[in-house]
Amino acid sequence: MNAIDLFCGCGGLSLGFMKAGYIIKKAVEFDQPIANTYKLNHPEVEVIVDDIRNIDTTGVFKNGDADIIIGGPPCQGFSMAGARIRQGFIDDPRNYLFKHYYNVVKEVRPKVFVMENVKGMKTMQNGKIFKEILGTFSDAETMEGNPYHLYYKVIKALDFGIPQKRERLIIIGTLISDIDFDTLWEDTKQEIQKEYSDYFSPVTVWDAIGNLPKVTHDGLIESPSSMTSYQRYLSGNKSIITNHTQSNHSAKVIERMQQIGNGQNYTQLHETINSVHSGAYGRLCWDEAAPTITTRFDTPAGGRFTHPVENRTLSPREAARIQSFPDDFVFYGAKREISRQIGNAVPPKISYFLARLIEKILEKS
Repeated sequence: MNAIDLFCGCGGLSLGFMKAGYIIKKAVEFDQPIANTYKLNHPEVEVIVDDIRNIDTTGVFKNGDADIIIGGPPCQGFSMAGARIRQGFIDDPRNYLFKHYYNVVKEVRPKVFVMENVKGMKTMQNGKIFKEILGTFSDAETMEGNPYHLYYKVIKALDFGIPQKRERLIIIGTLISDIDFDTLWEDTKQEIQKEYSDYFSPVTVWDAIGNLPKVTHDGLIESPSSMTSYQRYLSGNKSIITNHTQSNHSAKVIERMQQIGNGQNYTQLHETINSVHSGAYGRLCWDEAAPTITTRFDTPAGGRFTHPVENRTLSPREAARIQSFPDDFVFYGAKREISRQIGNAVPPKISYFLARLIEKILEKS
């Protein structure tokens, strides 16, 4: 089955669908350094580096181009909403990211689309935005007489055997009616468990990164032997793993880290820390899951991202492991660009589950 990935980032959503056998025909990403990581990892995919508003209705996408459209319009696009779609929301330029996702779906008319976003989208402005998004796709008039049937869930990464407390909203639209969505969801879990018995089992920080050696200056390390089923699942076919470097911390920052034990944060310090994050300078615990990996996982003041035993923040490879990226995936670009790629990505273990779920949905057509 063919798919299009909108707002593809470095490719977290695409990875899961590729693993399930889908062919990604086109991917769209406006940020050049991030698109470069996607291209270099997936040279077979046509990557369009452009703002989606420049290409959504210009002939780049045509009816029947793909069976599936996947993607997550960045949440900034849902900052404002009118009382009704026709009274401002979909035509508000501040919401163009969602509008142009909608335009591509309307143009291509896939059998299924998947939209991933922050769970808070459900409750923004007392739920008005969420209702309008659902209405846009399920209204017969706006969809020219052929509306989508919508299903949605707030999911927890922990429930997919991913060692972080990430929660996201998944919206699935399909032209296929009369689907028992909850039953298909459970059937998908059972099928995957038959192939990967530990797929949904709880995973700790140690389970994810405990076998990684010391960081190196160039980030290159020999692929270590797997000690857990999670590590085995992510192990690739390369003898060298990349991106295992550390941030350069000042002597003052390292001194602060030395004072903080597992599960503790800046409150252990006898000084005022200039950070708005409640978990600033927090140290991870080996036997727990990590908090949500954000784009600031390399910054001590950005949250609880200090290594369980070393006085440094997580390396990009460690953060990628906690996001469930395979070891043979390479992140390209400057330090900040790589942090953004990893922190903004959809965990591939979640996207693989969604790909398998959509297979079951399409079987009903």
